[in-house]
Amino acid sequence: MENLKHSSGDISQCPFHGGNTTNETNNDWWPNSLNLDILHQHDTKVNPLGEEFNYHEALKSLNVQALKEDVTKLMTDSQDWWPADWGHYGGLMIRLSWHSAGSYRVSDGRGGGGTGNQRFAPLNSWPDNASLDKARRLLWPIKKKYGDKLSWADLIILAGTIAYESMGLKTYGFAFGRTDIWQPEKDTYWGNEKEWLAPSDERYNDVEDASTMENPLAAVQMGLIYVNPEGVNGKSDPAKTALHIRETFARMAMDDEETAALTAGGHTVGKAHGNGDASILGPEPEAAPIENQGFGWSNPTGTGVGRDTVTSGIEGAWTTEPTKWDNGFFDLLFGYEWELTKSPAGATQWAPINIKEEDKPVDVEDPSIRLNPMMTDADMAMKVDPIYREICEKFSKDHQYFSETFARAWFKLTHRDMGPKVRYYGPDVPSEDLIWQDPIPIGKKEYDVNLVKEKISNTDLTIAELVSTAWDSARTYRGSDMRGGANGARIRLAPQKDWAGNEPERLAKVLNVLTPIATEFGISIADTIVLAGNVGVEKAIKNAGFNTTVPFTTGRGDATDEMTDAASFEPLEPVADGYRNWLKQEYIVSPEEMMLDKTQLLGLTAPEMTILIGGMRVLGTNYGGTKHGVFTDNEGALTNDFFVNLTDMGNTWKSVGEGLYEIRDRKTDAFKWSATSVDLVFGSNSILRSYAEVFAQDDNKEKFVHAFVKAWAKVMNADRFDVK
Repeated sequence: MENLKHSSGDISQCPFHGGNTTNETNNDWWPNSLNLDILHQHDTKVNPLGEEFNYHEALKSLNVQALKEDVTKLMTDSQDWWPADWGHYGGLMIRLSWHSAGSYRVSDGRGGGGTGNQRFAPLNSWPDNASLDKARRLLWPIKKKYGDKLSWADLIILAGTIAYESMGLKTYGFAFGRTDIWQPEKDTYWGNEKEWLAPSDERYNDVEDASTMENPLAAVQMGLIYVNPEGVNGKSDPAKTALHIRETFARMAMDDEETAALTAGGHTVGKAHGNGDASILGPEPEAAPIENQGFGWSNPTGTGVGRDTVTSGIEGAWTTEPTKWDNGFFDLLFGYEWELTKSPAGATQWAPINIKEEDKPVDVEDPSIRLNPMMTDADMAMKVDPIYREICEKFSKDHQYFSETFARAWFKLTHRDMGPKVRYYGPDVPSEDLIWQDPIPIGKKEYDVNLVKEKISNTDLTIAELVSTAWDSARTYRGSDMRGGANGARIRLAPQKDWAGNEPERLAKVLNVLTPIATEFGISIADTIVLAGNVGVEKAIKNAGFNTTVPFTTGRGDATDEMTDAASFEPLEPVADGYRNWLKQEYIVSPEEMMLDKTQLLGLTAPEMTILIGGMRVLGTNYGGTKHGVFTDNEGALTNDFFVNLTDMGNTWKSVGEGLYEIRDRKTDAFKWSATSVDLVFGSNSILRSYAEVFAQDDNKEKFVHAFVKAWAKVMNADRFDVK
């Protein structure tokens, strides 16, 4: 906008503030107000491809072979504006893929490469992702050529996989199917630090104990993918670094062997860049001037590229032949003693003692020059830590075993957040079912649903028992990595059957009734549990004076213990559920915020959350049968009473401590109902109250029933990728 001058000569301010003033948002003015932004992301309005676009349909016309050939050619098509090290972009593309996929954490399933989120802030400007802006621009001609048939998310991961293949690794496979997002993921919590690479102490109770890292984080510092390559807080100590590597990679769902394989395999090719002064680099992409057009970290030293490149500050290759898949990493790590030194940029790294000239890698520009290789603290950890050393020594003696182990670990790293195998597309999808894919057999599809429903309806199970069990089975779903959900009926297996939030005694009672019914009809328990929930909802609808059938799709299967990695399901255990008005214990985060987090993971909108909360309360599904928020005298009927009584001005509301409240008659002060903060936020938050008022209206009783059924079915079918 052009600045205008007043007659006095003063320059007027543009009436559009655009983020340049302080205290301009509601949350700046009222920081304690519940922020619903987490539920307002990835709206269809921000998607330039339109609501009707289906990426998995578009993939059917993708020429995969031609694409792979183009990506392979790119690896050795060096560009003057960003020349390839040794004429091969393999190392750069592997780092691009790795840093995209490596942001995944198993605790909440967020991060990872499944959405192409590396294109946006903050990831595109993390210090650990320096120069990856160039890698994405190198891929742009390929993305432009294949258009909507190829997502950025798929291309970014494919680039690293093809890079390994072009350098000699036989990869395990590759799957397309990742769908792009079109704006930053504000729902992902990356830490509270206010500066990049702030000391690790800020996210640990005790940095000496790696396990005390704040959940759900998986990286040791703000702006890093996993650990500081110079050591904990930049202080070299390979033994301590090993402990932090183990914790970090465990939070990325990797065991010790996978961790060692990925560390060694990631550093078998490519190099680190620190041949210059890191302090004079230009700002990151999000802070760079407009003429940079999305490029960041401009380097004024020499040519600024090639041997003058500065990225991490560490300088050098790990192996003698950095564009070849071999055992060179182990040959040098175990073949030489190493000493601490500094890179030209001042970073701490390790240098070999008395290395043979022929074991040195050549310069990236001039093959007549040989330079020292280097190792980071993370690499030295593989030699110092006794567990990692034993694994790496085994790898060093058996290159084939190392290659196969790495290929599988790389596939897991780059596909862990894609969800069930049914979402995989392409000719290179491995036929093997892997336990971390949470495999589920296909269930029976053709049977008389109404007969099963009648059988369930005639049992002594209550509406609350039927609905609660179905909800508990389905609520484990999280759209961040497409894990959990009702399909598989893992609620009957360890560890879920023993989770406190699932009320094990009540769960066992319900399963003892439903399992014989499933056996009688030859159908899955998973289908039976969901059908039972639907039966409960339909009974409640009739009790409210309406008659509506809840949609149901057959075909769920039953997972077995052998198909279930019990340990990997522990992070899915609920510690709070606003929908059933339950909190395992007191937490720093409010119950309302935890409700929003669960709602976002379930893929629900704010109106859908409101509808489900109001319905679940009057159905009597509270944990343990508590009456908090059950604002009705007709429990078990799907009425809009929750909203009617919440907004009734004949009431007063009084805090009675510990997050509990009483609702009393305004005239007589007689006690009417009890409530939690989760209940009352639907009356206090202006946005949520606007939704509550809609469903409290006299003309929206039936509208509420239909809206509840639609939202309920959405949760029950959230994990049904086989029918989507």
